[in-house]
Formats: sequence, C-alpha cells, structure tokens
Amino acid sequence: MITLLIVADDFTGALDTGVQLAGCGAPTRVVTDPEFSPANAAGAEVLVIDAETRHLPPSQAGAIVEGIVRRAVEQKVSYIYKKTDSALRGNVGAELGALLAASGEKALPFLPAYPQIDRCTRGGVHYIEGRPVAESVFGIDPFEPVRHSDIAGLIGAQSGVPVHSLPADAPAPEGQGIYVYDASSLADLERAGQTLAAAGRLHISAGCAGFGAVLPRLLGLGRAQQPPKPRLDPRLLVVCGSVNPITVAQLDAAEEAGFARLRLTPRQKLEPGYWNTPEGEADRARIEALLQANPRVLLDSNDAGGNGPTADYAAGLGCGLEEMRVRIASSIGDLVAGLLHSPAVGTLLMTGGDTLLQVMRCAGVRELEPLCELEKGVVLARCTYRGCTRHVITKSGGFGQAALLTDLAARLEAQAEGNRNRSVR
Repeated sequence: MITLLIVADDFTGALDTGVQLAGCGAPTRVVTDPEFSPANAAGAEVLVIDAETRHLPPSQAGAIVEGIVRRAVEQKVSYIYKKTDSALRGNVGAELGALLAASGEKALPFLPAYPQIDRCTRGGVHYIEGRPVAESVFGIDPFEPVRHSDIAGLIGAQSGVPVHSLPADAPAPEGQGIYVYDASSLADLERAGQTLAAAGRLHISAGCAGFGAVLPRLLGLGRAQQPPKPRLDPRLLVVCGSVNPITVAQLDAAEEAGFARLRLTPRQKLEPGYWNTPEGEADRARIEALLQANPRVLLDSNDAGGNGPTADYAAGLGCGLEEMRVRIASSIGDLVAGLLHSPAVGTLLMTGGDTLLQVMRCAGVRELEPLCELEKGVVLARCTYRGCTRHVITKSGGFGQAALLTDLAARLEAQAEGNRNRSVR
C-alpha cells in the first residue's frame, strides 16, 4: 500500500514533484488516469496522479480532485499532497478547497514557494525572481495568466475557505482553513515542515516541487542508497509546445549554438489529423531525415517573431484560444508518437505539460517512472514503448536559464564520451 499520494494538475508537474521522492529512493509511480486506485499501485511507496485539471473550469477541477482524495481517504492513504504550480497557474483555490473538504481535516498547510529556483513567498505574496507573480512573465501568459500575487486573493477567487498567512517559524495552526506559509529559502520550508510533522499536521498538505523535496525526510520515505543514473543517447530531440518566453529564449540560444530548428507551420499544428494525410506523412519523413542528419534538433511549435500567423490561421478556422491550445498539443502528440519507433530518435526532451501528455496518450503510454533530476525542474523519466525502454527528459515551460538546452546537450555528450572511453579500456 502506498504511503503518499500526490495529486498534480499537469504532467510535468506530476513528474517534477514525483522525482523528489524517486530521487531519494522511494519507489514512485506516475499515472495519467484520475480514476486510478491507490490500491493498484503495487510495489510503490508514492503514487502521483496527474489529474489534468489545470485548464478545466474551477468547479470541474475541484470535483475531480475531491473524487481522488475521497478514494484515498477510504483506502486509508496516510499522506496526501496537492501539488500546485510553482507560479500559481491553474485552479489553485478550487483544488485546495476540494482537498480540504474531502479529507475531513480542518486545516490545510500550503507551502507554495520554490526557493531553489527563486520563487518565494513573503507576507503572503508570491514572487518570481523578485517580482510579484502577476507582474512576471506568468501574468501575461496567453492561456493561463496569473491575476493575483496575493495568495489569499488568488485562493479566494475560487474558494470561500478562510485563508491565513503565516511566517515559516509559526507554530502549527489550531484553527480552520488554508494556512499559507512564507518561505524564502529551503531552510524555511524545512523549518515549517518539521513543525507541522511534529504536530501531526501533514496528513494533508499542498505546495509545489519545492516542499516536495522536503517531504521524504519528514515522512521517512526512501532509502539510503539511490539508484544509479542510466546511460543516455547523446542525440537530443527537443519538442517544444510551450509559448513561455523562458522556453523561447532557451530555444533561441540552442539554435545559435548549432541546434537544427524546425518550426511547425500553422496548418501542421491546427488541421485535425494532418499527420495522417499523404502530405503529413511526407513531412514526417522529412523530419525523420532531419533527425538522421543532425544529432541535436529543435521541434518548435512557436512562429518566428511571435505567434501571430498561427493565431490568424486559427481565427480563419473559427478556433478560440482554448481550442487552438488543444489542437496544437494534439498535433504535436500525433507527430512525435509517430517518430518514437524511429532509430533516428535518441533522447527525447519535452517542454510543456500539455505536450508531454498528448505525446504519451498518442503513443499509448499511460505511466512514466521518474528517475532523477538532471537539474532543478528538469526530470529524467523512462517509459515502456512497444516493449522497449525509452528515456524522456521533461520540464515545465517556465523553468531554467537560457543555456539550459545547450548545457544538457553538452552533458549528454560528455556522458557518452566517458562511456566510450571506459568501454575501450
């Protein structure tokens, strides 16, 4: 029986928190079925369910989370952690309210900070690299802009549950509602977590991968000996479904460093079933040839100079913003799933939770096993596809420095070179 259930709202979020546990040696499973029963997680200490609620209406998102939590409570799962986005995107208020209601607990500690990547909470306000989140790049996201920097206001927009703001060194709360903890450092998260654990107040909690990194020690999960990192193919295919400026800067830097870059056309992204047409199949063959000729390739869903051409094409089809998002993710899923069998594909890196989920769905893969973090927010996982193991690197669109992709490619090549040198000794 599992000890800890983590409920995430998107796939990359499920992985970047699940890997905090897996990296400590706790057997961890990540599944994409919201109806998956904890009782079926054989051999796992930790089960992570991607509820895929980020883009749903708040009431629907809350209902899904409530159902997952009620099943876990009925099956006597010891600890439940609601994973939220580190930039507070999605249905945070509705989902935290649902967790609290379904759990039967009176208080929910919420630790939203991720100080390891400079996302901090001070005085109940959430900051991204020193800027209030609503004034950061996440405030201008075209699909899910964050409107509130004040966390009580953000939660209150979707929930009537009382919200209280606390410093990291506050005693365990005695009242009712959601308790938002300040944290500007990992030590702050550890201090708050230790106080809550000592008071027996971690049966339910919420936060992002930041507090997720603290949970193994607090809950006594994992093993002293960590599993070895696998050998990875140095050839790298980067699949980008994110419009976040952070990711766009990473792609630009990689192209300048010599990565081959292919931008999908508006028609390729928005015409349903495109990759199954004769023209689409020919385009896929050309992409496979590009992979054979280049060890580092960027497959980019962004238009050059902004996404105006795709928006105009979508308008001509009568597609609204949400339908456009879904069509683009589905198209990338169809394309990449059709390439997975190719020997031209080495290590796959996918950015954006929608992209990752659609690729896995189109490939018929329902579960990923997180292995380790290559760096903060960048997760190495593996899956089984057509009887073979394939390694996948994932990251949220909002993570990382501009040189992230080039640095990763250099690390893969250095690892491969080290393996070659050892094999000839």
